[in-house]
Amino acid sequence: MANYITKDGMHRLRRRIQELIEARAEIIKQVVVAREMGDLSENAEYHAAREKQRDIENEYNNLTRRMGSLMVIDPENLSKDTARFGARVCIQNLENNENISLQLVGVDEVFKSDDEYERTSILSPRGKAVIGRKVGDIIEVIAPKGTFKFKIISIK
Repeated sequence: MANYITKDGMHRLRRRIQELIEARAEIIKQVVVAREMGDLSENAEYHAAREKQRDIENEYNNLTRRMGSLMVIDPENLSKDTARFGARVCIQNLENNENISLQLVGVDEVFKSDDEYERTSILSPRGKAVIGRKVGDIIEVIAPKGTFKFKIISIK
């Protein structure tokens, strides 16, 4: 099964890969400088630089491998009458009447943002409960913290 991502999410991943490429070049310089300091067995700078280099390489390799399995979906082309991938959905917690604004995204896009929408994976309990539903539907979310009921207020 393909893993979905929005255009914005793919842009964000590409930007992160570019940052890692730039960081890789810088860390290689740090490794060379630290290596020139002498005995590697007692060279803390060298070991720290190598560890940072491994972290950068691992993240870079994971992201590039992951990008190969991602399918970019443009939410603008999807139906607006039901909650679909990429939709911005407002739900109301029926216990406390709190409204929560969500954007339904793939697992690679769950991050904090500056807008009012909480990025929610379509594979999470709440994401699974919302997908395919319509305005006015009551949904039940079974999560590790308990069972919650929500009403879908709007879909954009």
